[in-house]
Amino acid sequence: MKKNIRNFSIIAHIDHGKSTLADRLLEQTKALSQREWRAQVLDTMDLERERGITIKAHTARLEYSGYKGETFILNLIDTPGHVDFSYEVSRSLAACEGALLVIDSSQGVEAQTVANTYLALQNDLVLIPVINKIDLPQARVDSTLEQLEKIIGISRDEALLISAKKGEGIEEVLKSIVDRIPPPGGNPDAPLKALVFDSWFDSYRGVIILVRIFEGRLSVNMQVELLSTGAVCQVEEIGTLTLKPRRVNELAAGEVGYVIAGIRDLEHARIGDTLTDKKRPTAIRLPGFQEAKPMVFCGMYPAGETGVEELRRALEKLRLNDASFQVEPESSPALGMGFRCGFLGLLHREIIQERLEREFGLNLVTTAPSVVYRVYDKSGDMREIRNPSEFPSSEQIERNDEPVIEAMIITPDRYLGPVLKLLEERRGVQKKMEYISPQRVLLTYRIPLNEVVIDFFSRLKSLSQGYASLDYELVGYQEAHLVKLDILINRQAVDALSVIVHQDKAHRLGKMLVNRMKNVIPRQQFEVSLQAAIGKRILARETVSAYRKDVLAKLYGGDYTRKMKLLEKQKTGKKRMRRVGRVDIPQEAFLALLDIEDKR
Repeated sequence: MKKNIRNFSIIAHIDHGKSTLADRLLEQTKALSQREWRAQVLDTMDLERERGITIKAHTARLEYSGYKGETFILNLIDTPGHVDFSYEVSRSLAACEGALLVIDSSQGVEAQTVANTYLALQNDLVLIPVINKIDLPQARVDSTLEQLEKIIGISRDEALLISAKKGEGIEEVLKSIVDRIPPPGGNPDAPLKALVFDSWFDSYRGVIILVRIFEGRLSVNMQVELLSTGAVCQVEEIGTLTLKPRRVNELAAGEVGYVIAGIRDLEHARIGDTLTDKKRPTAIRLPGFQEAKPMVFCGMYPAGETGVEELRRALEKLRLNDASFQVEPESSPALGMGFRCGFLGLLHREIIQERLEREFGLNLVTTAPSVVYRVYDKSGDMREIRNPSEFPSSEQIERNDEPVIEAMIITPDRYLGPVLKLLEERRGVQKKMEYISPQRVLLTYRIPLNEVVIDFFSRLKSLSQGYASLDYELVGYQEAHLVKLDILINRQAVDALSVIVHQDKAHRLGKMLVNRMKNVIPRQQFEVSLQAAIGKRILARETVSAYRKDVLAKLYGGDYTRKMKLLEKQKTGKKRMRRVGRVDIPQEAFLALLDIEDKR
């Protein structure tokens, strides 16, 4: 019965206890047997468990019996746990009527808590605030409730006080889900209208789609269409997920389940798309669909014994389960054949790289991350630049535009000075600063994205001793004075080491880059010159001195000209070796930009 269904999600800042609360809800509703039980049961990847974040969202159907003498179906639609995946979070929330807003009582309201709250309110969800970790000695429950009222605007009387780790207050959470979150609406006799909020690839069954039915009915053997791609297929199997699939013959309005329809390409089942009946289609598709657009790009090249074909196959397999990152072949004179990959953000890049190395045993060389710039030439034509090697010379450029984000940072006020200095160094423009409690400050800044992708987050955490939190969203482009900074090794530009930087920072960054690379490029039998240049203008130079054999060791006494003759002979040999010698560039040189602890 539709009146006994509740569709809800759990949203929280990283490490506020979202996965632990999901565990307790599964445990309380006996969704798993004791033999199947393990901690963080919804987090199936090792990376998720190690990092304490949800990378791939999961859905679970819970049966809550005994309350009010009835059985309620609670569909927990899980969400990813990082700002990089905010679009997937928004689509998961669009499939719900309510959400549990989890706040760590020892940390208080964080930047991502506020951002997730805005996402939930945009989807008209009922929010149930849950104050977690009240059992900790450092818990500040009153302060957290005050922040809940002041920042988020929810009365403290609505908050539930729990300890997910100890299982305290879980029954009250379940009762609140039933009492406060409304049952789903929708006419089961209307044309089928279903939201695709998740999908993944199965080697045996093809693409498996998770849907929320808003109107109509979905049944086996129905011919359905995905509206954004126009893909038409026949439903082979539908069912619900109680962590394990359970087949059913039909899903009606208000229900959540999976669909298998013989789709072989994940591109045909995009998150946010509308699924409808081919014979009796819906007139209005569901709003909010977007194509996932990568924000950060870097080159990936095989190293060591890894070959290009091995890397290609590994990337293709990863793309089967993650259509949000882009891959296209590219070649570099310095690194050979490789791939240019686009990611949703820096964390997304780290996850993909780590999975390639762990799951496929690859050795990789990755270039420094870059963002998408817009370059307008003299004729007014616009090009999108994803690779610094594609950046044209200044004579051809009329104007450069760089992507800009609006960043929300919450920090204790004792770290306000260093945080403001960091934001100023990264060309940030302040939009708002307000105290959200006597000791905590909310900052809203407009910052160029390329100032954030390198080491901004780690610097922010370092300056605030881990207490500051960050959330951001892309808000558009702005004009900027950008140049391509080339790194020359023995007067030859290495395209994989080129970076696009703001003109005012080019000299300082070039000096630090060659200084850093001097320490990571091993000494050769010949002298190696390192130069940072913009076009033909050299900004900085360092030299890696050569190994030198002591050719004078066999001499003792004698004419000075004998020594000079041997030294000149050695010098001539070194010059010849330099012409034909090849400098081996280690991975550390390509990541030098990431390792620089500068004060830009």
